[in-house]
Amino acid sequence: MAVILGIESSCDETSASICINGKVINNEIASQAIHEQYGGVVPELASREHQRNIVPIVDHVLSHSSINVDELDGIAYTRGPGLLGALLIGSSFAKSMAASLNIPIIPIHHMKAHVLAHFIDDPKPKYPFICLTVSGGHTQILRVNSVTEMIILGQTQDDAVGEAFDKAAKLLDLPYPGGPMIDKLAKQGDPNKFSFSLSEMPNLDYSFSGVKTSILYFLRKEIQQNEAFISENLNDLSASIQYSFVSMLMDKLIKAAKQESIDRIAIAGGVSANSGLRSALEDASMKYGWEVFIPDFQYCTDNAGMIAMSGHLLYEKQAFGQMNDSPLPRMPF
Repeated sequence: MAVILGIESSCDETSASICINGKVINNEIASQAIHEQYGGVVPELASREHQRNIVPIVDHVLSHSSINVDELDGIAYTRGPGLLGALLIGSSFAKSMAASLNIPIIPIHHMKAHVLAHFIDDPKPKYPFICLTVSGGHTQILRVNSVTEMIILGQTQDDAVGEAFDKAAKLLDLPYPGGPMIDKLAKQGDPNKFSFSLSEMPNLDYSFSGVKTSILYFLRKEIQQNEAFISENLNDLSASIQYSFVSMLMDKLIKAAKQESIDRIAIAGGVSANSGLRSALEDASMKYGWEVFIPDFQYCTDNAGMIAMSGHLLYEKQAFGQMNDSPLPRMPF
């Protein structure tokens, strides 16, 4: 039996989780509300909050799983990508704890962990499968052949879709984080009310900067004629913006599934919690006969459950790290 402690600290949430013999038994997250007043994550403040939260949250998951520290077999932690200061807190803590217990450390790639979150609960996808990873920092289409072999088929060449959602929300004067707010308002709006110029990229790559600019110019033009345009059309604007982003995501995902002749389709990352994307994926499943996999909501956003599960899968392969491994803010895929 392998007992793995997972630690996630890539951005603004401190999280810890225990995985026992391949089963994630808890997943605790300490969110940082302090960033709301700044309209985005402030790296220095994030680091300070991680320092404050990491000991209590690790202690919490250990005590609530009836696991003593000397029963741990390994500690998995997020090595990157992410904010350097935030990654340093998690990696330093993991290394220190592992050294004191004389157990291995398992460095985890944050985005690969989002993919491996699909193996926490049933049903689990069989290899190979296509995974659309969508978050505030990344947008990629992957062919997943195994735990250690993931091939990038396409990715954004500028903004990630989560970043595009948040920037669009800022144009609408919505509070941070804006992506979930757009999703909420979109449920009451008409997605076909307004249209925006969508960027065309070759192959399976994405570009969200063009549509973001299109939204900006559209709003400027309308506000010149009616200062209350946004407030009077907020639900329809949210629905139309969400429809544009989701359409772009789905267009390339459908092409990827056809190109690779794979009908097992998964989504991962924070934006996979978006109801519009989930609905579009379900529609495509019916139309193309896909077998669709979506993690439980708690494993979509940044969390240590996916880190602990990744640690378990890599522990089985004896894929351990070294104490001199440095955090990698731009960790290559």
